[in-house]
Amino acid sequence: MTEATLIQPDELMPHAKRAASIVEELDRILLGRHELHRLVVTGILARGHILLEGVPGLGKTALAKALGDILSLELKRVQFTPDLMPGDILGTNILQESDGGGARRLVFQQGPVFANILLADEINRASPKTQSALLEAMQERAVTLLGITRPLPDPFFVMASQNPIEFEGTYPLPEAQIDRFLFKLQVSNVDVDVLDEIISTRRRGEAPAPRARVTHAELQQIFATVDRIYLPKAVSRYIARLVAATHPDGPEHTEHVAKYVSLGASPRAAIALAEAGRAEALLSGRPTVGFDDVRRVAHAVLDHRFILGYRGRVDGITTKQIVDDLLASIDETGVRLPEGVSV
Repeated sequence: MTEATLIQPDELMPHAKRAASIVEELDRILLGRHELHRLVVTGILARGHILLEGVPGLGKTALAKALGDILSLELKRVQFTPDLMPGDILGTNILQESDGGGARRLVFQQGPVFANILLADEINRASPKTQSALLEAMQERAVTLLGITRPLPDPFFVMASQNPIEFEGTYPLPEAQIDRFLFKLQVSNVDVDVLDEIISTRRRGEAPAPRARVTHAELQQIFATVDRIYLPKAVSRYIARLVAATHPDGPEHTEHVAKYVSLGASPRAAIALAEAGRAEALLSGRPTVGFDDVRRVAHAVLDHRFILGYRGRVDGITTKQIVDDLLASIDETGVRLPEGVSV
């Protein structure tokens, strides 16, 4: 896309306002988490999968269900447990007799993955084998069984909730699966004022129904508008250098990366930053991705995409601190800034 084909403001704004109304409706239904809701909607508009992490009882499942209601999308929920099998998610072939009797044939019974939104509740309570069953679905938007590939509904998203890994009965997600999540978002406790409002206005904690819903056609129009958001060369170069700087053996790395990181982010991270930047620009009502759009989504995209080494774990370093260092060390032209200088 060139600057000559930029989407015009009068064409952009109706879709930007419709997208912003999704955030507003989530804020009305679920109280006290505006920034989380904005990031979740940004991830959906970028057509990515979202991993929500937090202790039980913080409303992660309620958030996914509310989003499905607002977007008029079919949502199916799977409670991940240690005995869950891949076929319980993907589906299986069942031997059935024909109506007239006699001949038998294999009939495919769809699993819950055949929905617009698969809510994978407590995904890290299932075994690695079962978690890995989602790899093809998350990347290819399809399921292959016995050599037959079946496409999933359009759109298709995985929204997964995860308990902190130190909780009893949890398994770490495979790195290949974590990398397929566009965003990993932390769900934290709300403050006293929000708790007071919840118990005063929400009997038994039940959230109200949506007042307005986005139709399938409207959602597809918003997706098409996101695709027309312009990514300038300077911003794409900034994204590329940010991702390259996560690799300790690369020429772009910072001192903190060299010291604490064992494995950097994949090219999928750069793609995710670009697409999330487009969605963030749309929500802000702008036809062009800016550096601030990239910085707003950088933690959600990058924090879960590289692995700390032994020294980082011993020193108590977090991936969030590494990303903060990267954002402060590389300026908008891609030139590393002197120590102590930030943008």
